[in-house]
Amino acid sequence: MELYRKYFSPQQLQQLVESEPNWGVSILNIGHNVHQAKRNYPDGNHPDGYCFNWEKGRVIHEFQLVYISNGGGIFESEHVPPTIVEAGTAFLLFPGVWHRYRPSQETGWEEFWVGFGGHYSEYLMRQDCFKADNPIINIGFDAELLNVFIRLIDTLKFEGIAFKQISSCLVIQLLGLIYASALMADNVRSRKEQIVHHIRYQLHENWVEPLNMEKLASQHHVSYVWFRKAFKEVIGISPGQYHLKLKLDKAGQMLKETTLSVSEIAYKTGFESEFYFSRIFKKKTGATPTAFRES
Repeated sequence: MELYRKYFSPQQLQQLVESEPNWGVSILNIGHNVHQAKRNYPDGNHPDGYCFNWEKGRVIHEFQLVYISNGGGIFESEHVPPTIVEAGTAFLLFPGVWHRYRPSQETGWEEFWVGFGGHYSEYLMRQDCFKADNPIINIGFDAELLNVFIRLIDTLKFEGIAFKQISSCLVIQLLGLIYASALMADNVRSRKEQIVHHIRYQLHENWVEPLNMEKLASQHHVSYVWFRKAFKEVIGISPGQYHLKLKLDKAGQMLKETTLSVSEIAYKTGFESEFYFSRIFKKKTGATPTAFRES
């Protein structure tokens, strides 16, 4: 579908509030955007109150629901440490709560969002599964959720008969789908995924360093045996192999985008020697560093 965003002006919002009936859910903004890799986030096509830079983050005065349908990135708030989010993840933003988030420079992401308020919204967002200290909900690819988002965007784009009432009902439906996903999440599984993704973020932040996996596990109050098993269940490979893949991905990027020698790249990506780096690179990619660069 085409990209779209809409922010209602104060005058438009007042007109919407005065229209009847009022279901207690006021939509403040809506959008669908594909943010390409290696671009600054957010782009400049947002009002001043919604733009932010990574260093300062942002506080808004409304509820927002954000759904990442493709790609991945990082989310952080005053209650949540930096956490990797992937396609199929929704997160909730709460009024007055500092936060920041952005797509990965390598992948970018596709996002849907809606900002909303109103007395019934406040009631819904007080439910047990909607908490500012646990705003990330792993939904997976959900065709029904996407269809509701698309219908909501179309309703607000074309402003047909009773569009305000229809769009309010669609937001309630979105929150109902999120609520159901949160209720179905297993608490132990959620804790497991939370620990894995926290450590995974540390691997991304310190990929060039020789990491002590046992120490990382102990920092999260779990044993290395438990962590290694949990990491493999959630991510699909062991933490050591994941760390190695990060280093090789960075090395491949350097081979394609710089004129550094193979020896220099081996050093910069934390390998003990050019020989060891070349051997591992060929084993994992099927090509020597030189052949990879020339391909």
